[in-house]
Amino acid sequence: MSNTLGLLRGAFAEAGVTGRLHAVDIDSGAEVDAGADQSVVTASVHKLCLLVTLHQQAAAGELDLTEQVECPADLRTPGPTGLSAMLDPVRMSLRDIAFLMMAVSDNTAADLLLARVGLDAVNATTAALGLDRTHARHTFGELLTTMKEDAGPGGAQALTDPHVIARLRALDPARSNRSTPRDMTRLLAAVWRDEACTPEHGAAIRRLLGLQVWPHRMASGFPFDDVHVAGKTGSLPTLRNEVGVVEYPDGGRYAVAVFTRAAGTAAILPAADAVIGTAARIAVDALRAQPGRGGREGG
Repeated sequence: MSNTLGLLRGAFAEAGVTGRLHAVDIDSGAEVDAGADQSVVTASVHKLCLLVTLHQQAAAGELDLTEQVECPADLRTPGPTGLSAMLDPVRMSLRDIAFLMMAVSDNTAADLLLARVGLDAVNATTAALGLDRTHARHTFGELLTTMKEDAGPGGAQALTDPHVIARLRALDPARSNRSTPRDMTRLLAAVWRDEACTPEHGAAIRRLLGLQVWPHRMASGFPFDDVHVAGKTGSLPTLRNEVGVVEYPDGGRYAVAVFTRAAGTAAILPAADAVIGTAARIAVDALRAQPGRGGREGG
């Protein structure tokens, strides 16, 4: 395990990031811990908690996933994807809104769902699942508002200034939506074992996680046709995260959570994205190489 931790530290350092990671074999419980209990800002990773809450309420009969929701053009949370980027009024079902939230990390979709289920319900869900270090403080619109306020008159361009970055509440786990890598792998394992929801709704959650379109983070570490990666990314200035489950054709399945913070403030840092896949692969290979696990280190 010390060799694995050394490889992880080296990979994070080479990419110019501070990294926190937890990986667990969903079936055996074997784990890799590299800062697994450190509090981290979740950013859009918290949409997974919202998705689970939505499906728990559907399972309880509190809402119908086919329910239609209106999304006016003038009431949208900023963002570059999905409903956030569209110009005209839209009417969609809750489950299709959830698809946009997970597949392209649509902020407007997330806030529409939060308006339906409630922020308190999301926190009640994570608490009931034993995720004691996980808490949602803001809607996504509110989170972006704090960034606008903290950036000051310089606007978005100021977010490359290290002094501005240092004062952003959005990047402080004590003042933002937060969790730990261990809490996130615990949530993923509960979804994959149908402990977070009924089997029907667990399957729906897993399907949506498998439809995420971004291949440049965790999935980049597993370039094999027969290895499936399902996950959710999260991004804020200097922060790049992803949590997901890696499934091998021999039945091995591994929940992995990687949270990083870059030393540089550039919005585009390919090495910082790629190291999430590299770190996930190092951790999963270590789990599969353990005696009696029946795994192998390749794809």
